[in-house]
Amino acid sequence: MTKKSFNISWRSLVPTCYKQETKPGSPTSVLKTNSFQRTSLSDMSYSSSPISMEDLSTSLVGSNLHVFTLEELKKITHTFSSCNFLGEGGFGPVHKGFIDDKIRPGLTPQPVAVKHLDLEGLQGHREWLTELVLLGQLRHPHLVKLIGYCYEDEHRLLVYEYMPRGSLENHLFRKYGASLTWSVRMKIALGAAKGLAFLHEAEKPVIYRDFKASNILLDSDFTAKLSDFGLAKDGPEGDQTHVSTRVMGTQGYAAPEYIMTGHLTTMSDVYGFGVVFLELLTGRRSMDKTRPSREQNLVDWARPQLNDHRRLDRILDPRLEGQYSTTGAQKAASLAYQCLSQQSKSRPTMSTVVKTLELLQNFNDMPVGTFVYIAPVENLEEAEKQKQETKKGNGHHHHDSQHRRGHRHRVRTPRSPSPTVYSSPSPNTSLTNGFSSPMYSYEAKVV
Repeated sequence: MTKKSFNISWRSLVPTCYKQETKPGSPTSVLKTNSFQRTSLSDMSYSSSPISMEDLSTSLVGSNLHVFTLEELKKITHTFSSCNFLGEGGFGPVHKGFIDDKIRPGLTPQPVAVKHLDLEGLQGHREWLTELVLLGQLRHPHLVKLIGYCYEDEHRLLVYEYMPRGSLENHLFRKYGASLTWSVRMKIALGAAKGLAFLHEAEKPVIYRDFKASNILLDSDFTAKLSDFGLAKDGPEGDQTHVSTRVMGTQGYAAPEYIMTGHLTTMSDVYGFGVVFLELLTGRRSMDKTRPSREQNLVDWARPQLNDHRRLDRILDPRLEGQYSTTGAQKAASLAYQCLSQQSKSRPTMSTVVKTLELLQNFNDMPVGTFVYIAPVENLEEAEKQKQETKKGNGHHHHDSQHRRGHRHRVRTPRSPSPTVYSSPSPNTSLTNGFSSPMYSYEAKVV
């Protein structure tokens, strides 16, 4: 496999006014700036010579990124120990580590995730560089935070904040364990939408191009953050309507017009969001070969049913067990339907999606839980006696009931002192109301 190297035309991009705490390229350097403009991804071009450490550091002036040495990253991950292994994707393996001022004076103590580029993997140096440049320059509560990087010889590593709950994919599609509640799903959708809207509305718009459940990471409070920017592209500017590019991404998430023409716009991301939102609503993967043939493509199967209120319950995730707002579910389904429009111009912008999702966060018609009433024993015995007496008297009324259809005998049970009933949370329930407090199903008990 031939390895390609890339260069950044950084001299025309360096801010005119900046401060550097230490010499560029120094392992202990942290780059800061007073005036900063994002480097365009189009300024990264193929080159016969690899980018130098000095050029890279200069291009990232203002990013506040730490430049780690390989030895430091080995130390914090225990030499990339298997016990610290978090997972592996197209980029390469990811390990958990911990940084503090013992590693580098001034470092805030925190757990981190260290991603090591596999040069023989599905993504290469260009994708690594794209992610480094983008996350090094963009900051938002719903983008995963890049803390630093390492570039030594053939080694390419990125150091991120650690996201304790992992990816949305792991939570949404796992076979065992508690299912995500409706309110948590809506919170995740809103957070991811805010991240996309930020990219689209930046001074230099960014098209994410690989929006999928595995790229949405969750913190301890289920706050969603976008990760993996290796396939991101600069959006159209000026009079441009689209960006022409080689079709890349993940099957099941790519917009139809992008697949057909290679024309990329922010509306391509809106379609990808619609697919993930549909996954949140149904609990199904975008592509699932284990299902019947007509249900394998989630969009093809579910979209025609999204605007049919009578059929909507059939496609919503059964693990929700009806614990969602009917009105909210209908509005959410309508939003997904719009995002998944075959015509890109018919899709809403991500800012519109955000506004719609904000209205879906709190609906007061959501069921609290299943309430089971256990009748007092004496009432049950009295009702049984009445039932037996009714059966004995049925012969006297049988003929008459044939002439008066619909007539029913009502048996009144004698009133007895009402027992005290209280509700107590079931210890086996793991639902959450809102995003952190437990929402319990209730079982009535007689006192």
